[in-house]
Amino acid sequence: MTQETKIEYRVNEPISADQFIELLNASTLAERRPVHDRDTIDGMIKNSNLIVSAWDEGQLVGISRCVTDFHYACYLSDLAVSESHQKQGIGKQLQRLTQAQLGQYCRLILLAAPKARDYYGHIGFTREDRCWSLAPGQNITD
Repeated sequence: MTQETKIEYRVNEPISADQFIELLNASTLAERRPVHDRDTIDGMIKNSNLIVSAWDEGQLVGISRCVTDFHYACYLSDLAVSESHQKQGIGKQLQRLTQAQLGQYCRLILLAAPKARDYYGHIGFTREDRCWSLAPGQNITD
């Protein structure tokens, strides 16, 4: 008989850079985040204005980290769930709770990780082809 864990969800619960790094390493996002640079990770957490987190017995196991105006646009920068807790609906619940914090006209926007490209369409997101990005070190040209 398996024991079912009870996940606790929290909105804007303080999270340390070390907790975030540990979660990124426990998920697949560490491959694409500067986990080696604690100051950058600390800045990512401190400058987010909407964080929904998932906790299992006091351990951070999931996060939805966003930058938003709460009324028109919400960029979901990081959606991470520890591999040990994936496929339990935690990611979907984090997104639902994130969306519940937003105004009625606010659009939830994200860039999918390569392994998650098909996941978001499956849960109701619309794929857009209008996104542009400028990588670090690239400059605006004349």
